[in-house]
Amino acid sequence: MANPSNNDAGDEREPFPWHLGVFDAHCHPTDTMDSIASISEMQAKVLTVMTTRAEDQELVARTAKDLGVKVEDAELPPEQWKDRPPRIVPCFGWHPWFSHQMFDGDEYNGAEKLDDNQKVEHYRSVLIPPSEDHGFLTSLPDPRLFGDFLAQTRRFLEQHSLALVGEVGLDKSFRIPQAWLPESKESRDASLTPGGREGRRLSPYRVHMDHQRKVLKAQLRLAGELKRAVSVHSVQTPGIVYEVLQELWKGHEKQVLSKRERKRLQQDKARNAEEPDSAFQSGSQDAEPKPYPPRICLHSYSGPVEALQQFLAPSVPAEIYFSFSTAINFSSGPASKAEDTIRAVPDEFILVESDLHIAGHRMDQHLEDIVRLICRLKNWSLEDGVKTLGRNWKRFVFGRS
Repeated sequence: MANPSNNDAGDEREPFPWHLGVFDAHCHPTDTMDSIASISEMQAKVLTVMTTRAEDQELVARTAKDLGVKVEDAELPPEQWKDRPPRIVPCFGWHPWFSHQMFDGDEYNGAEKLDDNQKVEHYRSVLIPPSEDHGFLTSLPDPRLFGDFLAQTRRFLEQHSLALVGEVGLDKSFRIPQAWLPESKESRDASLTPGGREGRRLSPYRVHMDHQRKVLKAQLRLAGELKRAVSVHSVQTPGIVYEVLQELWKGHEKQVLSKRERKRLQQDKARNAEEPDSAFQSGSQDAEPKPYPPRICLHSYSGPVEALQQFLAPSVPAEIYFSFSTAINFSSGPASKAEDTIRAVPDEFILVESDLHIAGHRMDQHLEDIVRLICRLKNWSLEDGVKTLGRNWKRFVFGRS
């Protein structure tokens, strides 16, 4: 990780202003359920908790039932959360690492469950390179009907009015783990939620990008319909993620105004601000659902700086945020790339995250480290930086500052 310089923002001796409200935009504490009890002892105020696969959907829902952010809390500015206990915002989605475990019933004559032969056929069709290893294919989890998952996700989102869709996305580099060996399965760490890699060797197989795109696109459409924000995973795929989003918002792009038109619009807004009942104001709030999410966060963004411009183009109708973590963005490779990207992201669209699988002090430390680093790179004081990041998180999650 890059070493902060000794200015006001990055000086490690300066007390960290936790009291102003620090918000984790992306994390996975339900991967280690024993750590959930530690949330109440954390300095961070809210954890935005992701689901990724079959095994953690209900765990996040159950955790949110006890620790979910209250609707009345969402109305408060971030700095007024200091007297509130730490809580979570639940997110429901299917991660690209597990997208092969989904099947489209329409491709199997409306089947709701696949038999053994269909299971092998499904995995042969979605994995690359195509596998002839029958033993490996049969060892994979029984595929789940994608329509059932979308219905479950809809139910969870309707039950939790502040919930997001996540973690969803695309990944070119990951490979599917090998099956558990009998001796390894017996000695696995029971404190970890099943379904993850847990140290298993990786197979040579990846999930075909067409299949990943199908799974992602359906979840983005659901988020648009229910007007929920989305946390997106993207590894070596910023261009493809943009293509998928562009397909969804086609025909809804913002009109790009000339300088003269923008000036006239600003004058109209100033004039109509004094007229509460004007038609201009009454039509300014667009409450209609769209086929794309209203707000999107590219979590632990590792794409090139140049790719930012397509997401931030004036014609893009969704708000695009970028979150950063020490765990991903500063764990390997040159720190200068991530630093240049952080500097380039507009102040109002940057978020912080831990991306950790365990709650508690370690998660707090990761959040403090990335906040200090961003404040140094943005030349913010710690106090101004924490306030800005808190406002950004609230606007991303709830759609209002």
